[in-house]
Formats: sequence, C-alpha cells, structure tokens
Amino acid sequence: MVAHLLRLKLTLLRNGLRRSPWQLVGLAFAGLYALGLVFTLVLALVLLRSADAEIAQTAVVLGGSAAVLGWGIIPVVASATDMTLDPSRFTTFAIPMRQMLAGLALGGLIGIPGLATALVALSTVVTWFRGVLPVLGALLGAALGVMTCIVLSKVVTTATASLAASRRFKDISAIAFMVPLVLLGPIIAGVGQGISNSTAFLPDFARVLSWTPLGAAWSLGGELHAGQFGPAAVKLLVAVASLAALAWCWKVLLERALVTPPYAGSGKRKGSRLGLLGILPPVPAGAVMARSLTYWVRDPRYSGSLVVIPLLPVVLVFQGAQTGEYSSLAFLAPISAFIIAWSISADVSYDNTAFALHLATGVSGVADRLGRALACLSFALPVVVIFAVGSAAFTGEWSGLPGQLGLGLGILFTCLGLASVVSARYTVAVPLPGDSPFKKPPGNVGQTLAVQFGGMLVLVVLVLPEAALMVAQLVTGNSLFGWLNLAVGTVLGLVLFVLGVRLGGKWLDARGPELLAQVAVNK
Repeated sequence: MVAHLLRLKLTLLRNGLRRSPWQLVGLAFAGLYALGLVFTLVLALVLLRSADAEIAQTAVVLGGSAAVLGWGIIPVVASATDMTLDPSRFTTFAIPMRQMLAGLALGGLIGIPGLATALVALSTVVTWFRGVLPVLGALLGAALGVMTCIVLSKVVTTATASLAASRRFKDISAIAFMVPLVLLGPIIAGVGQGISNSTAFLPDFARVLSWTPLGAAWSLGGELHAGQFGPAAVKLLVAVASLAALAWCWKVLLERALVTPPYAGSGKRKGSRLGLLGILPPVPAGAVMARSLTYWVRDPRYSGSLVVIPLLPVVLVFQGAQTGEYSSLAFLAPISAFIIAWSISADVSYDNTAFALHLATGVSGVADRLGRALACLSFALPVVVIFAVGSAAFTGEWSGLPGQLGLGLGILFTCLGLASVVSARYTVAVPLPGDSPFKKPPGNVGQTLAVQFGGMLVLVVLVLPEAALMVAQLVTGNSLFGWLNLAVGTVLGLVLFVLGVRLGGKWLDARGPELLAQVAVNK
C-alpha cells in the first residue's frame, strides 16, 4: 500500500504536467531555481568540512532549525496550493492507518521542496566527514531532520484542514503570503546585518537550539566529533521523541479528518443586505461601482495589490537608507498610481462567467467602464495624494510636490482610461475565482504578455508630456515646470480618462458576447 501511494503521487504529478506544456515550463524554472539554491547550500556545507568544528556546528544547527521552522510555517500561508495526496480524498478507502501515514510521509519527499531538503540535509554528511562516528551521526541526524520537516508540515496541514476549507482563510493566507515577498529585500538585508553584528552570539544560540526539537537532530554529527557521547545520546532521544510525538499528533488529527472531513459550505445563512448597493446611487454605473468595490475588498486577486501599496514606502525608504539618497521617493505616487490603475486592465477576465450578469441586465458599455474605473479611483486617488504629500514631507522637498502630483494624477487618470479600453478588447489568463492569486491556469501566455507589455508601452507614450515636465523640473530645479505638470497631468489625464471610458464602452457593447465566450473557456 505504501508503494501504491508513492506511485499515485508520481502519477498525479506526471499527469498534471501533461495537462499543459506551460506547467512543465513553470516546473522547469522552479527546478532550476531550486537547483541553484541547493547547489549553493551544498557547496557551503562541503566547504565547511575544512572549517573550524564550532563554526560548522553553528551553521548546520542554525540552518537545520530554519528548515524545520520553514516547513512548519509555509503550509499555513500557502494553504491554497494543490495537495495531490489530500487525506480527505481517502475517506472512502479502508487503508490501514500505519500504511497511510508511511505512504503520505514518504510522498512528501516527492517534489521540489522535499528533494531539495533531502539533498541539502545529506550534504551535512560531507561536513562531518571527519571520522566514522561523526559521519554516522550526521547521516542519522539528516534522516531524522528531514522526516521531522515532512511530518511537521503534515501535522500543520491536517490541523488547519478545516481552516483551509474556508474561503476567508484562503483569502487571508494568500494575501499574507505576499507581504514577505514584497519585503524580501529588506528582510534579507536586515537578517544579514543582524547576523554580521552578532556573530559572537550565534554559537550560543545554536547550542540552545541543539537541545530543542528544531536543532537536536542536526547537532548529532558535531557532538560525536567533539566526543560528547552523553549529550549526543540525549539529543538523539530528543530528536526521536519529537518525531514520535509529531507522528502521534498527525495520526490523531488524520483519524479525525478522515471521519469528519472539513466542509467548506456555510452554516446558517444570514439575511441578505444590500451593502454598497444600498449606499451608492441607484444607476447602472453606481451598481457596477458597488460590485467592483466589493470585489476589491473581498477578492484576494484584487486586494492582493492593495496589500503591496502600503509596503512600497517601506521598500523605497529602506533603499534610500542604504544609499543615503531618498530621491526615489519622488516616484512613489506615480508607481502606486500605475499599480492600482492597471490592475483593472483584466477586469473582465477576473469576472469570468460572472460577466454574463452585465450582459443579461443590459448594462451599457460606458456605464460598465465608468463604474469599474470609479471604484478603482475612489481609493487610488487618496493614495496618490497622500503618498505625494508624504514623500515631500519626509524629504523636505516641498518644491517637488506639484510635479509629483501632476505625474501621479496623469498616470492614474490615463491608466484608468487605457485599462478601460484594454479590458474591453482583450482577455488574459488570470487566476480563477476562488483560487490563489499565485495560481494561474494554462492559457495563451503569448497573448497575455503582448497585451500587458503593449498596453504599458502605449501608457508610456500617453504620459510623455507629464514625464517630460518632471524631467525638466529635476534637471533645471525650476518649480514652474512642477506647476505646469500639475495642470497638464490633471487636464490631459481627465481627457484621456473620458475618451478611454467612451471607447472602451463602445467596444464592450460591440464585443460583449465574444468576451464572454473567451472568458468562459477559462473555468
């Protein structure tokens, strides 16, 4: 039965790759990235063989503890990812629990994360290739450490199965996963600086971790090399007991999950409320605006971009702190305007088959375009103004405020008009409703790239007047160019906004059924 579960895992992965060549391409890129990371870590562990024993022990224990911690945290924030051997799928099969646990645990090694962890863990044997006992201890520790990672991840995913079945939990976890991605640069730099400033503290920290379930298994090779047989035996006991406790917890949780699988449906149905539909004007554009605003708040494919916006000042300020120059903050408002406004260029694609509602109710193209654009503008405009004023206040360069506002407002209005045209003419492959924002279905990737980059090139051409005035102010230092930019950006941007809404509405009226047929394919 264990071998059957492993074959099932391999079959599911193989069939998933056959479904679309682009999934195979994505796996190839992920494999190359993982291969580069694994090669770097393996090389570091090989080089540690000639390093001082204390340094090698510190590096191995800290790295192994971080791996165990990562395997315990990532399944929580990545709950929307596909689980090819989801235990809930075996509720109708009478598989012995012991065989199911072994099969699912070994199946966790099949995949890029499992293989990468196993390869790096086995490289610690080379690090402690300093005698027979250290090698055997490192090999045993690597096996215990890898299995601890796998079983811990199973415990976490099984314990949060009921939460993962909740749509709200999926949305929150998907958005939370984006925060460390955006702040990856400052996080890496901060951790690196902290390590460099506290190198004397790291050995003591590693010694403490070596007595915990996080680092006990990874410390066996170093303890045996140092001749500390008593501590090595105790730490081996800690590692084995931790793995046994995790396996017992997983068994209990799995038995409960198989008897009462998680249910994603809602319990008691609440009375319906109009929400924003009862607040905004009762006109077609107002109804579309209310619907769009609801999506911006509740759909992680939209709200994910809103999470990125507050983190942009953090990234730019951190970058300025590294160089001592905060001039990049002058582009905070324009960049934010583009990120928010261009996100509606795939509005119809995000609607998927729900776009039929707009066609069935006879909403005019102009009302549809205007409602979606106003929904985005309702929060994008305050963000642009606040970021422009905040940047000027932070740097003290108040003379550059009019130019920043002019460029930001020009990009915002122009981009909303252009996005209204693009989404009425083209559809792109986007995550399906209810899916993770990071999960894109197979589709015409070439058309998607052409539409996105082509639209960005057109936007660059349309905002050339504002960009030229911004450059002129930066070069000459004359504030007159900033005030001209404010006037040109506002007026020209509003003109292009109106033209874009009207042209997009005209195309939507003419191509509504064709757009519905195109988005209906992606379901």
